[in-house]
Amino acid sequence: MDLHVRYEGDDDPKKCTAKKLERFDMAALHGSDRATPYGVVLNPHAEKALSPADRDSGALVALDCSWESAEEAMFSLPGEHRALPYLVAANPVNFGRPMQLTTVEALAAALVIFGEKPQAEAILSKFRWGHTFLELNEEPLRRYSECENSTEVVEIQREYLERGE
Repeated sequence: MDLHVRYEGDDDPKKCTAKKLERFDMAALHGSDRATPYGVVLNPHAEKALSPADRDSGALVALDCSWESAEEAMFSLPGEHRALPYLVAANPVNFGRPMQLTTVEALAAALVIFGEKPQAEAILSKFRWGHTFLELNEEPLRRYSECENSTEVVEIQREYLERGE
């Protein structure tokens, strides 16, 4: 699956997971909304959860920006906007925090949900902590990937939120 990132450049480039994916030719970075291709846009403000039903919507697009500036207005990209369901970060900055994923974690999660686990493993392999993301989220990612649609994903997510995981 083609991976694209709308790159804001407001984080330290040495720590930016999207820049590292670009260096390994695993994702294309775009400096404007217009240059970013149409596809499934990972958007935490989207009204619909990502599910396997979204797999054929084109490219996979993430927005790489600082969490401080990740406001709803920033997600003006064309495409099918979808929110990732409940997952826990494995990156060193936000380890164990729910929904505080790096760009590579978000892309990898979407790939697993779409049934593209080998590609998810490949992009995560470029980070020392990458395999930990899949280990921490093994059960929810498996369950989300077995869903038919967004409604089922939200039902499973609700279980994790009610348990306080």
